[in-house]
Amino acid sequence: MAGMARRNVGNVGMESDAYGNGGDGDPYGNAPYSNGTYSNGTYGTGPDGGAPSVRGHRHSSPSRGRRTATATAAGVLAIAALAAGCGPQDPAADALKQPTAPAPATTATTAPAAPSPTEDGKADATTPTPTPTPTPTPTEPPTTPSPASPTPAPHPSTASPQPEVLMRTGSEGPRVRELQARLRQIGHFGRNPTGYYGTVTAEAVRSFQVKRGTEGTGATDAATWQKLLAMTRTPTADELDPPTERPVAKPDERCLTGRVLCISKKSRTLAWMVDGRVVSAMDVRFGSEYTPTREGEFKVFWKSRDHVSTLYDTPMPYALFFSGGQAVHYSADFAANGYAGASHGCVNVRDKKKVAALFDQVKNGDKVVIYW
Repeated sequence: MAGMARRNVGNVGMESDAYGNGGDGDPYGNAPYSNGTYSNGTYGTGPDGGAPSVRGHRHSSPSRGRRTATATAAGVLAIAALAAGCGPQDPAADALKQPTAPAPATTATTAPAAPSPTEDGKADATTPTPTPTPTPTPTEPPTTPSPASPTPAPHPSTASPQPEVLMRTGSEGPRVRELQARLRQIGHFGRNPTGYYGTVTAEAVRSFQVKRGTEGTGATDAATWQKLLAMTRTPTADELDPPTERPVAKPDERCLTGRVLCISKKSRTLAWMVDGRVVSAMDVRFGSEYTPTREGEFKVFWKSRDHVSTLYDTPMPYALFFSGGQAVHYSADFAANGYAGASHGCVNVRDKKKVAALFDQVKNGDKVVIYW
């Protein structure tokens, strides 16, 4: 027994060398297999048939010792297999190790089973099945080329070139005066010529164009001008430069002596008079009821050819100041819009040519009479 005990102790030492104190790099040389799960725990003497442990060998007979050694070797392999299986399992690899059961017989009415993919991802050659057709990506519908048609030869443009514009809103001068005089001859311009192309003149031109069946632009182009020349005669001097649009009023008694700007609110005219004789006359307009033109007798105290109002920031050409900021001067607005507007108290003249001549003749100190 003592010898057996010594042999068993030797076995214990051998197992300890194998699983208890292995050298460096031995994955099983530390505690997990000598004092842990496999020597005294689950796999020592458990009823589940685990590998024999060191404790089980202490009471074995010599004959059983050899069987035990054989069983121990098998246990070592089992333990090694368990240790190697701690990582993630590969279900595909396990499936390859299983025997393949024969496929069940099928009848003509049974649809064939779907093919099982092999390791390379291809269908099993023993089970021929149609290759799945990939779903096509939606694309634009194919375009059927239409039969080539001959390219039509370009046609020459039938649009006539735009006629040259000779006069338009804002134009001024002798030609505008002639235009106005000719339009007046045929009833499209209801006042004396002013030489300024404003809204009244544009409307008269538009009326003439529409009546003749052309586009009513209000601008005098070459075609409009030629039609007007064909329908009218050359204006006389009196037609081009009438004294006023309205009859000149009977002069006030204060206007009969000396050099006087005789201005009538009733007739809306200005007569430049020297010693009771009318030298020139022109249409004028006055201030509104909120900015009325003063009445009475005054004197010209300042002349300003290119004056601009500092109060209203508007041009006042050929200004002849007679009372504070009130003056006789040319008004482009009066020339364009007539009596539809009013001044801020000044005496507006719409005939630029006449007021320019007046400016050159009047001197500081000349009398100004404004009356009804």
